[in-house]
Amino acid sequence: MTIRTRLTLWYAGILAASLLVIGYGTYREIDEQLRRDHRKEPMEHAIDETSELVLQVGLPAVLLGLLGGWWLTRRALGPVKKLTDAATKIHERNLRDPLPRTSNGDELDQLTKVFNDSLARLDDSFKRVHEFTLHASHELKTPLTVMCGEAEIASRDESLPSAERERAASQLDELRRLARIVDGLTLLAKADAGQITLAMEPVRLDELVRDNFADAQILAEPQGIKVELESCEEITVRADRHRLRQLLLNLADNAVKYNQPQGRVTMNLRRADNMAEFTIANTGQGIPPEMLPRVFDRFFRGDPAHSQTVDGCGLGLSIAQWIVSAHNGTIKIESATMKPTIVTVRLPLDTK
Repeated sequence: MTIRTRLTLWYAGILAASLLVIGYGTYREIDEQLRRDHRKEPMEHAIDETSELVLQVGLPAVLLGLLGGWWLTRRALGPVKKLTDAATKIHERNLRDPLPRTSNGDELDQLTKVFNDSLARLDDSFKRVHEFTLHASHELKTPLTVMCGEAEIASRDESLPSAERERAASQLDELRRLARIVDGLTLLAKADAGQITLAMEPVRLDELVRDNFADAQILAEPQGIKVELESCEEITVRADRHRLRQLLLNLADNAVKYNQPQGRVTMNLRRADNMAEFTIANTGQGIPPEMLPRVFDRFFRGDPAHSQTVDGCGLGLSIAQWIVSAHNGTIKIESATMKPTIVTVRLPLDTK
């Protein structure tokens, strides 16, 4: 129940109680007057006159007061409704957009000012975090490149003992993994800061899906996983070709990595409600329902025990979500423990 409804009901109750008090007082006054005038049957006359007075004057006054109270409540709480609607639209990208103020200096106006000041401080904090992530990842690239080069040279140096070459090869794998994490953080930090421009053009999505299908078969072959392209309609979308290819490869890589040996991966591309709909499903262990809301969080890996055996950094789905959002699309994951996991991506069709 809204505050407006509660206030209206309370106000109506007060008016009704007031009417009863006024009616009772009127009845007593009329009854005493009739008794002083030695009228017969003063009680019956008092009741009749009181009822007539209440119906002719009191009831219309109550109805008028009720309507007036409802209008005043609606007018007084109107700014609260506007403030609530504006607050529900707040996210990290529009923290600088102020909430609407009444500018009349009342309590609600002061509260809105406090909210706006808090949002401005939050925006500054987010910007500092984004800037730190961007600068840190940028500064890490050069030393990581140098270290990767040195480890690669050492792993191929025949003059070194085999144990040292194996150690260098192991270090190279970890350095490359760290480099992928840094690259992912750099991409997301630039995306958060709005520093990435998409090269939008008409793209044949079905061609990218077929290429991705071929890549997924190569990724799945070592584990004996079967990859199937069940349907692939000819569809054109307006998008950044490179980012769409990255999106599809991330989803295919996840479908293969988080699968079981001799498992299955299926892909479909079709039109649905004037949208391009791409789905990819696998036969892995599934995702527990309590973890589904967090699958797009950065560095979230799900089951820690399973994650230790799978190469990854927990940024793939975050990047996929950003790519889809940047193309005005949607992405969702349906899964449950020991059931197939289905990822659905919907993108607007190219209507030009």
